[in-house]
Amino acid sequence: MPEKRTRTLALVLRTIDVFETSLIVTLFTRELGKVGALAKGARRPKSTMQGGLDLLGVSDIVLIPKASEALDLLIEAAPVERFASLRRDLAALYAGYYVAELLNELTDLHDPHPRLFDAARITLRHLGEPGLRSRRMLRFELACLRELGLMPALETCAHCGAAIDATGNSIGFGLVTGGVLCAACRTTQPHVVALSAGELRAIRALATPGNAWRELDPGSVDLARAGETVGAVISHVFGHRPRLRPLMGV
Repeated sequence: MPEKRTRTLALVLRTIDVFETSLIVTLFTRELGKVGALAKGARRPKSTMQGGLDLLGVSDIVLIPKASEALDLLIEAAPVERFASLRRDLAALYAGYYVAELLNELTDLHDPHPRLFDAARITLRHLGEPGLRSRRMLRFELACLRELGLMPALETCAHCGAAIDATGNSIGFGLVTGGVLCAACRTTQPHVVALSAGELRAIRALATPGNAWRELDPGSVDLARAGETVGAVISHVFGHRPRLRPLMGV
């Protein structure tokens, strides 16, 4: 009986040289989620996978899934999209590496998230726009949290569900509780930081579909503090500070 084969688009997150000519690859695929696979002979000069396993590239791949915890077998990988800005702009490249770190750390094996795959691809495609890069990366962090069910509450109290008065100068945000807090709950929850109304509006704009995030002042204190808060949420979810986030300038 022939082995089952699956074709899908994949973003290459990581590659490790093994044996003399092969690779172990970590891929974030559109249909299967994150997978680990063995690419036999991928490093041979005339390999049919030549160029299909470039880091941070999107490829059309064919996998033979294996049972239990074994690595899948990668038998085809053809390049589909390469992001030119990652080759000419070091800041864009670091941002691309951070996209890979987020996907690798936050997602589980074989847990598909096609919308997150699409968001990652769009983000990588536009990292060459320095004026929007930091906001785009914050937006991608929030997209990860939303898609994975980790999005903090931004409209109602994360503890009791009460409506939040977003006009004050100090709004509680609970990193453990998972979002904004009303005045009554703020004093009872651990690890609470303070947001201004402007900072909360900035986070809401970054998390909302549409173009309001493009209009945020890239040099504003509100946006900088909003970025610190989103970073604190990501660090809490990771259980440690992301390795590459300090290079993002967000």
